[in-house]
Amino acid sequence: MGFIGSVFSPWYAWSGRRDPANHVCLNVATYGRGGRFAMTERRRRDLATSPERLEIGPSAMTWTGDALVIDVNEWGGLPNVGRLRGRITLRPSAVTSVELPLTPDGAHVWRPFAPVSEIDVDLGPGCRWTGHGYFDANFGTRALEADFGFWTWGRFPTRSGATCVYDAERLDRTHLSSAFRFGADGSAEAVEAPPRTRFRRSLWSVRRETRADEGFVPKQSLNMLDAPFYSRSAVTTRLWGEETTGVHEALDLRRFRSPLLKPMLAVRVPRV
Repeated sequence: MGFIGSVFSPWYAWSGRRDPANHVCLNVATYGRGGRFAMTERRRRDLATSPERLEIGPSAMTWTGDALVIDVNEWGGLPNVGRLRGRITLRPSAVTSVELPLTPDGAHVWRPFAPVSEIDVDLGPGCRWTGHGYFDANFGTRALEADFGFWTWGRFPTRSGATCVYDAERLDRTHLSSAFRFGADGSAEAVEAPPRTRFRRSLWSVRRETRADEGFVPKQSLNMLDAPFYSRSAVTTRLWGEETTGVHEALDLRRFRSPLLKPMLAVRVPRV
């Protein structure tokens, strides 16, 4: 993930969020045995942008016209400290036109560019693979915790493409409930998803829920990232009769607002 104005950065929060370009980073995370994590925050002098390219320090993302090429040159954090280098190439089957405001005033926007993609990963020995991928972006003019208390998101591959679900509890007591079916041709259809269904909390006891057919209880199939305010995992659910395993996120922004978390995050997100 590339950040301009790193939303989870304690340094950005402590600065008053006045200069997003002075708080940039490329976040890389791999999972399983030997998993790596990098999220080094850099300054304005380390940022360069053009319509086709985003450079953050020694790393870069480049749009070639039919692929997003991510050249990674970062320093992995604990517990596997060391250089993290390689290339990730994502090839969308098509680019969608969907843009979803997450608040009525459009202060937060979700843009699923390519929910159906192929991806090649080469981050060195033990981390080379090819599979299905996903590419989206979020834009915002206010801090997430200024508008939201809790949200979940999920992207689930299907026989015909992918389904994305987005549910959020806003601080004004309104709710966002959105679901889209995406085809491999870039087509998108807003749909009424099955009910929100809770399942087992994360290791840090973050509440988790996603959409599932009546009577089906989703379950975690792989723990990816666990923090006091955030959970990322592979989750198996059933949507419209089709069982599928996809990436799921749960974010507790009430916990994230706690000032006690910022010093903890500073250890995980070092600043150059």
